[in-house]
Amino acid sequence: MSKKLTPQQSQELLSILKIRFESNMKRHPNIEWLKVEAKLEAASEKLWSLNEMDITDGEPDVVKYDETTDTYTFMDCAAESPKGRRSLCYDHTALEARKEHKPNDSAVNMALEMGIELLDEAQYRQLQQLGEFDLKTSSWIKTPENIRKLDGALFCDRRYNTVFVYHNGAQSYYAARGFRGLLTL
Repeated sequence: MSKKLTPQQSQELLSILKIRFESNMKRHPNIEWLKVEAKLEAASEKLWSLNEMDITDGEPDVVKYDETTDTYTFMDCAAESPKGRRSLCYDHTALEARKEHKPNDSAVNMALEMGIELLDEAQYRQLQQLGEFDLKTSSWIKTPENIRKLDGALFCDRRYNTVFVYHNGAQSYYAARGFRGLLTL
């Protein structure tokens, strides 16, 4: 599978990202679209990954610029966990361990195929500073190895104006739980 967009697909995505960027300036004050666009045009594989985030209803947007590394960070900014990435168990090991009623994929596998990362707890909390996300859904987050070794996995949501971190068996999956991605370029 080619991880490159056609010129037309690239222009369509850049247009979508620009509109989203300009409509949500509070997420990225002091960041200029033209600089973001130049980075995107020079990174076709990253543009493909952003397209994957977008077509699975993640609504990716710029949330951070790091001057030291000259990199921009995009995160899924959809109000709820992306629709095209729900009903997934945590990782491949959990998927393989399910004996029946297996979901189609796992969050970790899907993120890897898309060329993005799951948010960790700190990144999820950073996102929640930019708006109110996952008021009705929840999102798997990167799980520390010591918890994963015991067959657990972590997820987050926002309820009662508070971000909560919970645990579940990594094999579990729910229609209202997906994952949010992160891409740096």
